[in-house]
Amino acid sequence: MEKRLLQIVVAIACLVPLSTGGRSVLFGPGFLRGVEAVPVDLDSHFRYVSGIFFALGVAFVTCIPAIERKGARFRLLGAMVVAGGSARFLSLVTVGVPSNGHVFGLAMELGVVPLLMAWQWSVERRARQR
Repeated sequence: MEKRLLQIVVAIACLVPLSTGGRSVLFGPGFLRGVEAVPVDLDSHFRYVSGIFFALGVAFVTCIPAIERKGARFRLLGAMVVAGGSARFLSLVTVGVPSNGHVFGLAMELGVVPLLMAWQWSVERRARQR
């Protein structure tokens, strides 16, 4: 039962990088509040990073089946998210508080994902004991 609940929660959490990353790849930074035109290089970089974000969501989706056996992959992906969240936090401290969507992302990256990593590890450990 706990495994199934973890799978459902991870699937729901995957909607964030899949939807946001996909939309950002297709439409660039124009959907962000107050952004009308950006330099070509910034648009290119934004879409590149958004593609990585989307791929990260796809990679997390591959962990959902047999999630109790995907610990190494799950932790690697989670570490990538935490690294990105740490960079976002550095921006918050040095540049200022971003929009609500980015604050939500920060909460996911430095709060929810580490909790999911711990939960997955717990499910994996119990599965090994059986």
